[in-house]
Amino acid sequence: MPGSMIAIFVIIVAIVLFLSLLFSFVPVGLWISAAAAGVRVGIITLVGMRLRRVTPSRIVNPLIKAQKAGLDVSINQLEAHYLAGGNVDKVVNALIAAQRANIPLGFERAAAIDLAGRDVLEAVQMSVNPKVIETPIIASIAKDGIELKAKARVTVRANIDRLVGGAGEQTIIARVGEGVVTTFGSAESHKEILENPDAIS
Repeated sequence: MPGSMIAIFVIIVAIVLFLSLLFSFVPVGLWISAAAAGVRVGIITLVGMRLRRVTPSRIVNPLIKAQKAGLDVSINQLEAHYLAGGNVDKVVNALIAAQRANIPLGFERAAAIDLAGRDVLEAVQMSVNPKVIETPIIASIAKDGIELKAKARVTVRANIDRLVGGAGEQTIIARVGEGVVTTFGSAESHKEILENPDAIS
């Protein structure tokens, strides 16, 4: 009798250990969340992600968000972007924002912008609401030897099609500073600049 009790206890412990290992490796909770949201993701797919060292929640949660927003994005596209080092959540948020603002932006373009090191969500927001960039104080000397100081504010609107390879915020500040220094330096007198501040632009 005691031997059979020990055997039953050992079997129960083994079953508990097996189930705990299974649930730690197979994200059953995530699978249930996806199924409840109407997103079809197989448990084998989730296990495959674990084997490829992909955090399943980083893929499935954005997939749920994308499908709820009516975006045509596959789990393979999201996983490939994640493995390439991209920010899947930010790309999906950018696609949703672009869709709401009627900006034509496909997944491939958004992923390319993200992998190029640009903030794709901020770019979409800047396409809708232009951003004001303020330069630091720029100092230069006019030809009459008087030092002039100026601060410029530039309004920029992002062009999604030209974002990769285009000028970033630091480049814009540098170009504006260059233009201000050139204008100040070429003025015969500091009074020219003070009388015509529009000459700086």
